[in-house]
Order: sequence, then C-alpha cells, then structure tokens
Amino acid sequence: MSEIKLSVIIPVYNVQDFLPACLDSVLNQSFQDMEIIAVNDGTTDESGEILASYAGKHEKIKVIEQQNAGLSAARNTGLDHSKGTYIAFVDSDDFVHQSMFETLYKEAIASDADIVKC
Repeated sequence: MSEIKLSVIIPVYNVQDFLPACLDSVLNQSFQDMEIIAVNDGTTDESGEILASYAGKHEKIKVIEQQNAGLSAARNTGLDHSKGTYIAFVDSDDFVHQSMFETLYKEAIASDADIVKC
C-alpha cells in the first residue's frame, strides 16, 4: 500500500447543522489521496450520529471518540492518528473549495515547503 499524502483532521463539537456540508466538501475534493480523521470531542448534539453515518459510507473517514477536551486537544488527537505526509486542519463548521487540497499540495511539492497555508 502506498503512503497517504494528506491527513485531513476535523475536530467536531456540537456542529450538527454545519457538519454535513463540511464533510461533503472534504470528500468531494479533486485531490483524493487522503484520509479524513474526524475527532468527536464529546459532542452532545447529533454530530456523533452524522459522523457514524458518513464513516459507514466512506472508507476514507475515520472517527476518533474522546471526552470533551477542547479544540487543541482534538487536533492533537487527530495528529496522533494521522498517517499522511502532510496535515490539513478543517474546522467542522466550515467547508472548503473543491480544489483547495490539490492546489496546496502542488504548491508544497513544487516549492519543497514544509508548510503551506491559505
């Protein structure tokens, strides 16, 4: 199996109204050599059920459960489980442009960058 090029980490806490749009935007990227790590940070709304539903339909999505510890801790948990050469963070109440990861990845490779941002 080849190395995963990108790990997308999405901390999740009480964002049921925004989470489907977020996950759809990440799943529908032009860049597909990635894993999606959603960290359920002790959410108390329907976000956990949404994550389970998406993970059941999309093998790229891995859900990590933890007690609520805050955004930074959830990101660190995602980092602990990531396998990608590069890491991307997406907030669970946001959505991303369809070519965002492809554009950033190409720039990182072309310029031999450790970090790219937008």
